[in-house]
Amino acid sequence: MVGALTLTACGGGSDANSEGKGGKDPAKTSAARIVISARNGSTGASINRTGVKVSDGTLTGVKMTVAGTGQEVPGALAAGGKSWKPEEQLERGTKYEIAATAKDSDGKAVTAKSVFTTVSEANSFIGTYTPDDGTTVGVGMPVSFSFDKAISDKKAVQSHITVSSSSGQQVVGHWFGAQRLDFRPEEYWKAGSKVTMKIDLDGVEGANGVTGVQEKTVRFTIGRSQVSTVDADTQTMKVVRDGTTVKTVPISTGSPEFTTYNGQMVISEKYKKIRMDSRTVALANAYDIPDVPDAMRLTQSGTFIHGNYWYDKGNPPFGRTGTSHGCVGLRDVKGGRADTPAKWFYDNSLIGDVVVVKNSPDKTVAPDNGLNGWNMSWDEWVAGSAVGSS
Repeated sequence: MVGALTLTACGGGSDANSEGKGGKDPAKTSAARIVISARNGSTGASINRTGVKVSDGTLTGVKMTVAGTGQEVPGALAAGGKSWKPEEQLERGTKYEIAATAKDSDGKAVTAKSVFTTVSEANSFIGTYTPDDGTTVGVGMPVSFSFDKAISDKKAVQSHITVSSSSGQQVVGHWFGAQRLDFRPEEYWKAGSKVTMKIDLDGVEGANGVTGVQEKTVRFTIGRSQVSTVDADTQTMKVVRDGTTVKTVPISTGSPEFTTYNGQMVISEKYKKIRMDSRTVALANAYDIPDVPDAMRLTQSGTFIHGNYWYDKGNPPFGRTGTSHGCVGLRDVKGGRADTPAKWFYDNSLIGDVVVVKNSPDKTVAPDNGLNGWNMSWDEWVAGSAVGSS
């Protein structure tokens, strides 16, 4: 995909390193050799690794533009002038032009040029991942990739993504189908640990004729440990932080008709206010609430733990019975601004915190319904790895 080519100077021939008009006088040939990583006329060039290098000389100027538009691509020379690269990742499926000049120790100049096209979207894949670089997350947060194309060579892809922790915990990847790959340790992350994810997918063939384009290192921090347990029998939730119970609050789980999933669920999104429309979860016109406060997503299928300001209208006090359509409700007020259990829990929760539901008449949540792979045994998790437990 990416070739190295020593390109021509002003004369345009095989002896084009000469400054002379004919390009044939060895006495006037520059010793400098410019190499542009993307071969002239090539397609499928890397969006990360395209750049310019020089040997036996120093780069004196590099100009990169979007071909046909003249739009300049910012770049930077390395110290000593031995190489140049774009400041930002290139766009896929785009034609670029690079023109470079250099001189040798005698001051003799050489030029080089390449016009090329980067790998197309049709012939490449990208993984959208969570968590983001620089974030602090809860102990249950997995690393989760969603690829925009089906991956047939799972081993090649997985082996070019590594996740490690300062805690020393072993981290293993697990495939949910052909487009999702999650990583987690056997137990929850150790509080305060630092996690590093290295993505080295540029040029890796994930399917026939489809290569990766990502090359990045992502670092995030595990915050304090917080695991909250919802008991559907007692209609209470106990919040345990770093091994100590900090609060027990009344809640409302699903009604007998619309029960709440059991199992370990990870907070994946937080919203101070969100619209909840039953039509989006195939419940016809059961409800449409435009301003649900203090809401945090637990499953992709629509389970939230959220504030409930409408509960008291005809219902017994919180903690007596479940009345929701499957969510976990906490006492709140309209707008979510008062000092309520819902506001407290929202303010004291991180993306990646764990909410465990027990004693509900429903089944255990599916491991791939949200970031909920903790509901698989370690043996089951490792069995879904394309590279084993390494």
